[in-house]
Amino acid sequence: MQILDKIKMQRKEADDRPPQLPISWVEISNSVSHEYQFQPDGKLSVKMVDDSRPAAQRMVESFLNKFFPSGYPYSVNEGYMRYTQFRALQHFTSAALSVLSTQSLLFAAGLRPTPAQATAVSWILRDGMQHVGKLICSNLGARMDSEPKRWRILADVLYDLGTGLEVMSPLCPHLFLEVAGLGNFAKGMAVVAARATRLPIYSSFAKEGNLSDLFAKGEAISTLFNVLGLGTGIHLASTICSSMQGKLVVAPLLSFIHVYSVCEEMRAAPVNTLNPQRTAMIVADFVKTEKISSPADLRYREDLLFPGRLIEDAGKVKVGRSLHEVVRPSKLQQFKETFPEEKFLLNHGSRWTDMILEHNATGEDALRGWLVAAYASDMERLVPEPSTNTLQEAYDKMNCVFSPFLAELQAKGWHTDRFLDGTGNRFAF
Repeated sequence: MQILDKIKMQRKEADDRPPQLPISWVEISNSVSHEYQFQPDGKLSVKMVDDSRPAAQRMVESFLNKFFPSGYPYSVNEGYMRYTQFRALQHFTSAALSVLSTQSLLFAAGLRPTPAQATAVSWILRDGMQHVGKLICSNLGARMDSEPKRWRILADVLYDLGTGLEVMSPLCPHLFLEVAGLGNFAKGMAVVAARATRLPIYSSFAKEGNLSDLFAKGEAISTLFNVLGLGTGIHLASTICSSMQGKLVVAPLLSFIHVYSVCEEMRAAPVNTLNPQRTAMIVADFVKTEKISSPADLRYREDLLFPGRLIEDAGKVKVGRSLHEVVRPSKLQQFKETFPEEKFLLNHGSRWTDMILEHNATGEDALRGWLVAAYASDMERLVPEPSTNTLQEAYDKMNCVFSPFLAELQAKGWHTDRFLDGTGNRFAF
């Protein structure tokens, strides 16, 4: 009985205790006061108490929260703002051009559409041709991974080519079907190429595993300026561009701004994957200065139109040729025995050095081969009569510097787990 009485007394004391008050505190940051409160059930609630920021500042910060990744600018890599500015301009001009081109198509077909009708039909025509473009571009994915900037620019050139054909279609209404079909075919391929290269570009800006946030905010900006561009296109179609002469003046101007914007976008993107051009530039800088360039250092030095040029300071290495084109069958065993533990073959010629990679070679393997070729080329320039063991001497030198070289390369933000040669020509014994 005594035990039961004690239990009853404890329960009565617990019931008589006053209810526990929730724990709360106020935090003030950038003139904004928030009250944080832990509820009795353990949940945290946040309530704004006071906001003394000017109205203009509140609007700017609201815009940044909606259209820029969380934590901007510390959550993205260098160049994101410039990329975003020109991306917005690109989508603005692209949307305006689409209205003008569709209006021209309908005029060429014998219709007299309103600008609003042109805007609606533009979506139907564009979406219909994407399926054909996907089939044509389906075998180019590896090349797009290797050179996303180049293919992104090519996509917009194709888009403007298709748009130009549509704008000029009223000049030859008897060829309406041919001109409209070719124009939309080019635009369909452009859409596929642009979408395929979007992820590598966004990935280059991701700094804290926030790729989804970057993608979502980037698409929000694209949508906003597409809408503004459509509105501008409707206004132009109703005024200046209501005649063919007006379209022939405004359309080339919009097209020029469009291509210029995408070129500046791509120049601002610090792509951090290894392809032949970026690898050659890294190796050339290291051999000359013993310093390693970051993706941001190389972005404005990349050749976006002709990325296949050979760099002398990097050993004039050419990657991607087939094994049977580079090595004679009688000398294949000799090449295998030169570097038996490596996943690359080097054929050091008078004009350039061919490097062929094994099917499972990584970016690190490509870097090793590239360094050997660069050191061998450097030795030949410095020594009037190079020895027959030049490649072996270059290989030994590469082994001495490779571990710290690779560590610093990865610290700079480069991804060395893959080498994107884009051609698919590799070998396996």
